[in-house]
Amino acid sequence: MRWKPGGVSDDVEDRRDEGGGGGGRGLQVGLGGGLVLLVLSIVFKTDLFALLGAEPAGSPPGPVAAEGAPPRPPSPIEDQRVQFVSFGLDDLQATWEKEFAAAGRAYSHAKLVLFRDETRSACGGAEASTGPFYCPGDGKVYVDLGFYDDLRDRFGAPGEFAQAYVIAHEVGHHVQTLLGVEGKVRRMQAESPERRNALSVALELQADCLAGVWAHSTGQRQILEKGDVESGIGAAAAVGDDRLQRLAQARVSPETWTHGSSAQRVHWFRRGLESGRVADCDTFRAAH
Repeated sequence: MRWKPGGVSDDVEDRRDEGGGGGGRGLQVGLGGGLVLLVLSIVFKTDLFALLGAEPAGSPPGPVAAEGAPPRPPSPIEDQRVQFVSFGLDDLQATWEKEFAAAGRAYSHAKLVLFRDETRSACGGAEASTGPFYCPGDGKVYVDLGFYDDLRDRFGAPGEFAQAYVIAHEVGHHVQTLLGVEGKVRRMQAESPERRNALSVALELQADCLAGVWAHSTGQRQILEKGDVESGIGAAAAVGDDRLQRLAQARVSPETWTHGSSAQRVHWFRRGLESGRVADCDTFRAAH
């Protein structure tokens, strides 16, 4: 992407010096399949050990920072990531301000919380192992920047636009909350537990489509570079439920999906990317 470092966004809440500042991310546990399952749980946002009936036997506890230990100093790579996610966040929110204004609505900014290892959210404890997520209770996106290493190294989705896609997807959930979609889905899930997973998939796919709507605007403003679209599509495909289950050497079980298949995620991201219209992101109607 064409961007210039410009400092830290006013919408970024930096908590990297809090929590387990001296410890690692706790991913090096177990052996073989146990390690794969734990890594997959980061992106899948689901306890795959429980889902697949597996046990992380013999896994040692993750490293714990000594009390009073000084926080890890940020690396040059991490500093650059902070500035990049700041650029992406500001660009996303400016785009959604215009979209909401065109519809006669006011857009309220999301906050992006950067943390290491663990922190607290209105939705409960946040850990690096949960992966990036949005909490509708406080309107904040939570990200441990080390996740991007997993996205590149373990899931084969490198590139800045892949990183931007992650933030765009989570801000898409913020847009859903502001529009009342998220609350409606939660009520429907409570009323119809048998549709819980199907509704979750539709919610996640819509967030992918909304990420595509933003990506469409970046193309119009000519800040995309060669390979950026492919990078975003690769990130969407990398975290498809079917792919994650195959990587975990498990049976592909659509009834257990919460985010959608790789093909579905790519389809809806492309749909938003190509049309640039929120109206074309009705994944709930398409699911019927």
